[in-house]
Amino acid sequence: MLTASCIACGPEPRRTAEDFSDEAPILSLDEADPVVARVDGTLIRRSDVEREATAQGEESGEAVPEMGSEDFDRILDELVDQRLLALEARRRGLHQSEVARRRLAQAEERILANVLVETAVDEAVPEETIQRIYEEQIRLIPLGAEVRARHILVQTEEEAIAIRGLIDQGRDFAELAVALSEDQATRLEGGDLGYFSREGILPAFGAVAFATPEGAVSAPFRTEFGWHLLTVVDQRRQPPPSLEALRPNITRFYTFDQIEALIDGLRTNAVIERPDLSRVLAPEGEDGALDMTGDEVVPDPEESLNTEQPG
Repeated sequence: MLTASCIACGPEPRRTAEDFSDEAPILSLDEADPVVARVDGTLIRRSDVEREATAQGEESGEAVPEMGSEDFDRILDELVDQRLLALEARRRGLHQSEVARRRLAQAEERILANVLVETAVDEAVPEETIQRIYEEQIRLIPLGAEVRARHILVQTEEEAIAIRGLIDQGRDFAELAVALSEDQATRLEGGDLGYFSREGILPAFGAVAFATPEGAVSAPFRTEFGWHLLTVVDQRRQPPPSLEALRPNITRFYTFDQIEALIDGLRTNAVIERPDLSRVLAPEGEDGALDMTGDEVVPDPEESLNTEQPG
């Protein structure tokens, strides 16, 4: 997969007459892609910052920062410094050097290749395809059982037995949880734990929860946190992951195949010539180095060049 690369010194951004106007605003925040900095008449837009943030965050997985945030401002400062260096390099004529020309050409190739891949991906993964793959995937995902329960936590068995007696007399479980439970995370919610799977809860707690019928109240039981009573509010099958949760993986795996197919097709229809490095780099005394007399042996270019023909 081709990935975007940060170019430290690229061509000078295009300028317009407005860029040189003394009356032009410094920022144009009402635009779809607003100008966020102006450096010696050249523009840096929000998309430039977002693109750089994406490149920096590819390995860390960090989200693109919001405009005005600390991370956004940090990256913008880096781009301003980069722009100043690039403009100074141009003023010194360094962009005309052979090294600069070669590196700029390589940068242009990377950018154009990435744009082609992005375009091909957009065209290759329509919404209908994503929906179809999503439906196929969720049919393959094993979905277990989930329970929604309320619980009351106290420190002693005697307290738990007394509360169970109040419940048997008709007191509301949720009201007793608010009044008596020591679990501060759930007490004000009437002890509601929400939905959980057997793997997502303490083993001792899960064993009781999944053995208690819906609407019933368990006998007092102990965990490392104290003594519990629980009531099962609902039982259901686990819902499958949402489309939005699976979308990145679907797109990644599907587009990988599409990009491979694109590159394979381009290779099939291209003429690719590569030198035979085994001959060029052969040890002394072998083809491409020195013969036994000490005279240099230069391999015939026609013999040392492997050519891949289209098709």
